[in-house]
Amino acid sequence: MKVYLDNAATTKVDDKVVAKMQSYYLEKYGNPSSLHAKGEEAFQELHQAKSQVAKLLNTDTINLIFTGSASEANNFIIKGVARANKDKGKHIIISNIEHPCVLGPAKELTMEGFEVEYIPVNKKGLIQPSELKKRLRKDTLLVSIMTANNEIGTIQDIKKLAKLTKANGSIFHTDAVQSVPDVKLDIKNDNIDFLTLSAHKFHGPKGVGLACINPNIKIRPLISGSEQNKGLRAGTIDVPGIVGFAEALKIAYQGRQTKINQIKKLRNYFYNQLEKELGDISLNGDKDKRLANNLNVCFKGVEGEAILVDLSQKGICVSTGSACSAHNLKVSYVLQALRIKSKYLNSNIRFSLSKYTTKKELDYTIKEIKKTIKRLKNFSPIK
Repeated sequence: MKVYLDNAATTKVDDKVVAKMQSYYLEKYGNPSSLHAKGEEAFQELHQAKSQVAKLLNTDTINLIFTGSASEANNFIIKGVARANKDKGKHIIISNIEHPCVLGPAKELTMEGFEVEYIPVNKKGLIQPSELKKRLRKDTLLVSIMTANNEIGTIQDIKKLAKLTKANGSIFHTDAVQSVPDVKLDIKNDNIDFLTLSAHKFHGPKGVGLACINPNIKIRPLISGSEQNKGLRAGTIDVPGIVGFAEALKIAYQGRQTKINQIKKLRNYFYNQLEKELGDISLNGDKDKRLANNLNVCFKGVEGEAILVDLSQKGICVSTGSACSAHNLKVSYVLQALRIKSKYLNSNIRFSLSKYTTKKELDYTIKEIKKTIKRLKNFSPIK
């Protein structure tokens, strides 16, 4: 049996999304910047897709800048906002469990004279509003805190954190890539200035990210050279990708609570069975304030990499953490932030389900994990 439990890394594209995109490759393939009929057709389709996304996120179409990835969007926002507004302050706050594509540009900005402060999470992976409040300063320019973590699935109280930031006169950004459909994003009501999404995390196409921006806040382009997107992001606009993004987001939010409940039920069943069969395991991250599809489990006494390889040979795809660092055997900084005992930092597996996951697949996985753990514990150096 083939079982895919790495949906936090990427998801299968929904058949309806593929069908929606097809005609934009074969028939409606005009460049929306062109003035002829084919270009005008593409422009109208682009406007319709953007309007759909804007409505779902409660923002305006003028605020949507589609990018080639969430990594690009995060770099664009973090660097662009900091460089364009450095006269207002050079203090930046980010959490210590942000995705590398937020940590990277923040670190780069320190070489330009910015001061980056890392706000810690508690042992459950959550940021306490009081921790943010005491770190906010008059010269705090930007606060960037992810909505939901890609490794441990914890969901932050973004509305409260954004409110504190705005009350301080600072700019608020959230990397919301992992949050769809669990969090019903509401940019206007949640005081969010800048937000990042990526289509392939919710059954849309790869290569399409989104930067939602506040048009009243200055931002410098990351990619310049032409006038697309009002000069904020040069390059031929990817109409098929944006149409796919819009369709995937629409589907993700249709009957979202029912979908969330179904996935959560399967997730809880899976974890309860693992606990029953194996006993010596623990859950990383908050039990309740987490994504419905996420389980980050510590298998005490066994190397996570060994579990991953063994399960892969049995047709089961899982992860030891972030897909962006899958070939890097360093200890996860996210798990370190939870203050997990050092001897268990390499004993973790992330299981991430999707709407396509079945109970039959989970039962097969449980059966095979039981065999894997029993075999690996016989010669594991971890006790």
